[in-house]
Amino acid sequence: MKFLQFLGSYAVYLFAFLLLLAVWGIMAALIGVTAVFILATVLSAVACAVIFLAFKYIIYCRRIARIERLKHEMDEVYLIGEMLPRPINGIEDAYFSVMKEVSYSAVSRIEEMSRESDEYLEYVESWVHEIKTPLTACSLILAGDGDVKRLKAELRRADNLAESVLFYARLRTNGADIKVSRFSLREAAAEAVSNEMELLISAGISVEITGDGEAAADRQTVVFSVKQLLVNCAKYCRGGHVTITAETGLLTVGDDGEGIPQHELPLIFRRGYVGSAGRRTGGGTGMGLYLVKRTCEKCGIDVAVSSEEGKYTRFTFRFGR
Repeated sequence: MKFLQFLGSYAVYLFAFLLLLAVWGIMAALIGVTAVFILATVLSAVACAVIFLAFKYIIYCRRIARIERLKHEMDEVYLIGEMLPRPINGIEDAYFSVMKEVSYSAVSRIEEMSRESDEYLEYVESWVHEIKTPLTACSLILAGDGDVKRLKAELRRADNLAESVLFYARLRTNGADIKVSRFSLREAAAEAVSNEMELLISAGISVEITGDGEAAADRQTVVFSVKQLLVNCAKYCRGGHVTITAETGLLTVGDDGEGIPQHELPLIFRRGYVGSAGRRTGGGTGMGLYLVKRTCEKCGIDVAVSSEEGKYTRFTFRFGR
């Protein structure tokens, strides 16, 4: 800190000090105090002020030099708030508290970003391994009997995996790609069913869409979410029946499959969680329902699930009106 900058921070105090000296000199002269005594007291006060300011300036220079040294020695400068010297007065204490909060916030955000980056890389690695399965199946089908239906089903699985990784990447954006509009829930559900028709036919699943209604949301997210549920049905509800019910502000997707154990219901939306059905079949990465939950939350859509073992599973999407 330059000395003139330092003096500037004390400008108000210096002005008040000089004003008091002037008032003292005038009042002392009026009551008959000798000029020599007035001059001596004024010079003494000025000398004390100069010594005080010099002392304060030296202390501040040393503290600033220490902070600068810390800054240059640290690899992660954002951690400097954790290493600042203790405050020496009330004002510094207030700034110190603010800097600690800012530093804590920065550290928390860096840790969160690092964790999200690690999770994303982990998912991409698992995705690369998973997508090999339908691609290998396609190669085997083409090398064998060339069954077109089976080939279409495997290509659909590969397309679903590609869409999933794109939606995972979408979660990492600031939401600029979310487009809210009013649309027919029945038409969105029908589009999802049409896209997954090969998988549904291959799994022997019938689908019924009833009712209709509008919702204001990101249509792409709704279609993706319904498709993920249909993909799960193709895995775990083979030969079953799916009912999709649409009404204004509400969309329900249910099946008559084996259901979800009650103790697993609070866990199914967790990242990487694979339920007992997935462990039995050896399929699933635990990312499908996680993506459904996260993408819907980002768009302001509430997702709930209810189930009874051996009878049904029902997912309900609620939209703001």
